[in-house]
Amino acid sequence: MSVFGFIGTGNMGGAMATAARKAVPGKDLLLSNRTPEKAKALAERLDARAVDNLTAAREADYLFLGVKPQMMAGMLASIRDALANRETPCVLVSMAAGLTMRRIREMAGAEYPIIRIMPNTPAAVGQGMVLCCSEGVDDAKLDTFKTAMAGAGMLDFVDEHLIDAGSAVCGCGPAFAAMMIEALADGGVACGLPRAKAQAYAAQALLGTAALALKTGQHPGALKDAVCSPGGSTIQGVRALERAGFRSAAFEAVVSAYEKTIEMG
Repeated sequence: MSVFGFIGTGNMGGAMATAARKAVPGKDLLLSNRTPEKAKALAERLDARAVDNLTAAREADYLFLGVKPQMMAGMLASIRDALANRETPCVLVSMAAGLTMRRIREMAGAEYPIIRIMPNTPAAVGQGMVLCCSEGVDDAKLDTFKTAMAGAGMLDFVDEHLIDAGSAVCGCGPAFAAMMIEALADGGVACGLPRAKAQAYAAQALLGTAALALKTGQHPGALKDAVCSPGGSTIQGVRALERAGFRSAAFEAVVSAYEKTIEMG
């Protein structure tokens, strides 16, 4: 069995490690974090191994780099010798927004096989979207990666020039969706619903609509029209959203996230 190492166990790294644990035995899951207690807490929950960065670099067959883009160069410099002294190279799996595979290799100091992914936090519950691209990774290694990551949800391979745009939708999108759930729930509370019920109803509305969109492939406009009866309450709610610039705000949120990603790279 291949060993999967994670350097960085924050929200995203932790979500991916949690997803990997569904297919990878705990003994083959190495977790490292600059705050060791955080890695230890997650390792205890996943029955995995808490290690330091150098151990992860020496032992992992797939090494997930879950640190912020601005911290990547320093972190890779600190493990460069450990990577270079291995008998067989590991696959570097970068989760850093804006950093190309070529840039990661430059920082790591060698032409390592690399997979670049842009996951989202729903991966922790098996409902994520993980965008991937790869270079220098043979079919066998790629198949092992896909099997280990299947518990994250949907995996979609795209050309690298599209990964930042895709991430602005599916990587940043959960934050925008959470704001929508919160806003819908607030409206429900204003109308008299208990908070817990309002939040559950709002979350289920988004979950169910998303599942319907994926299953049917219908245009979102058609799904909206199906709920809007002539002269009914829903179309008046849509009217209020349009008046407030709801679609324009969502549009601009994605474009702004994309532009920031490009800037970080």
